[in-house]
Amino acid sequence: MSQVRSAAGAVYAAFILAGVAAASWASRIPQVRDELGLTPSGIGLVLLSLAAGSIVSLLLAGQIVARLGSSRTVAIMGAVLGVALFAVSFGYEYGVPPVVLALFVFGFANGAWDVAMNVQGAIVERRLGKAIMPRFHAGFSVGTVAGALVGAGAVALGISVTAHLAVTAVLIAVIVVFSVRAFLPDDAGPVPAVTPSDPTMVGSTAPVVTKRDRLHAALATWREPRTLVVGVFVLAFAFTEGAGIDWISVSMIDSHGTSAAVGTLAFAVFLSAMTAGRWFGPALLDRYGRVVVVRVLAAISLAGLALYILGPGSPYAFVGALFWGLGASLGFPVGMSAAADDPAHAASRVSVVASIGYCAFLGGPPLIGFLGDHVTVKNALVAVAVLLIVSISVAGAVKPLAEAEHAV
Repeated sequence: MSQVRSAAGAVYAAFILAGVAAASWASRIPQVRDELGLTPSGIGLVLLSLAAGSIVSLLLAGQIVARLGSSRTVAIMGAVLGVALFAVSFGYEYGVPPVVLALFVFGFANGAWDVAMNVQGAIVERRLGKAIMPRFHAGFSVGTVAGALVGAGAVALGISVTAHLAVTAVLIAVIVVFSVRAFLPDDAGPVPAVTPSDPTMVGSTAPVVTKRDRLHAALATWREPRTLVVGVFVLAFAFTEGAGIDWISVSMIDSHGTSAAVGTLAFAVFLSAMTAGRWFGPALLDRYGRVVVVRVLAAISLAGLALYILGPGSPYAFVGALFWGLGASLGFPVGMSAAADDPAHAASRVSVVASIGYCAFLGGPPLIGFLGDHVTVKNALVAVAVLLIVSISVAGAVKPLAEAEHAV
């Protein structure tokens, strides 16, 4: 059990570091935008490069994790992400192309890192025998809060984007390589039993699994109705979360008339609310179940969005950001747990669900940016409300597999 606790600590570290990386970049988006002279749609297209890298990576992540293992994948991708963030820290001074290229690599590294640490998190969750995935994602949120607060401090103190992001990049690249040594082997979960529908396998040796078999299994996952619907559910919550991360600072400055430091502080409030929801969420999930909890939280996020968009001043926007973040907190981790319900197919299903979910990061920034050019970024956030309504309608798909099969 001590080995499992050590692995849990290492998974927390992986999630926290990923959060620090994401929020460190996001906290400096307004300054990078101003340096490059970009409109909302322009910065949205720049952010699209990060999402595009993530999507490419996620399409390959199942095979990457199967070949390298979750530990080596996180270590390698953490180092690559650090290099990419370091490149961003200098590249923005030379124009848009270096930033776009560096963010694409950042997104690629982040995508495979994300799937690998979720696979490891699911292994630890099964070994512990209780819901802990939301708390791992709370670790991500802790990292984002830390990154946002450091970013706000850096803005207030006049620390350059280059100095801030370069130091952060080096620390992430070094720490992540050492933090994954305590990961459990990827086959550490319980071995799935032979299904009663295949009696010819009883008492026989396990078949040899070839690369072609793994490829066919991965492609078959894309045809599973439940997996695809869970992916749509995750997409809706990823859009909700990503819109807050990418646009709260910008919309506070442009639409609510706050200073850059106050805008970044509102971003930190959003992330703090997500952290609280993810930390205390497992008790609610164990008591009331996934479906009820995520539907209630989606409604809370809708209320927060309405207050953020329609509130008459920045104090209302702060309260709106708090409820927006709280409501968005459990959607992504619950979707990952739902995708990993069956240990035998966890890696491929997590990869598929994450790939669909990350389409929100692919389409979200340019959509909000394009709408922002016409109706302001704040009002463009109405698109988030539409996706939250979709998440409520499809939330039944995240019911644990055992319960869903029993219901059938």
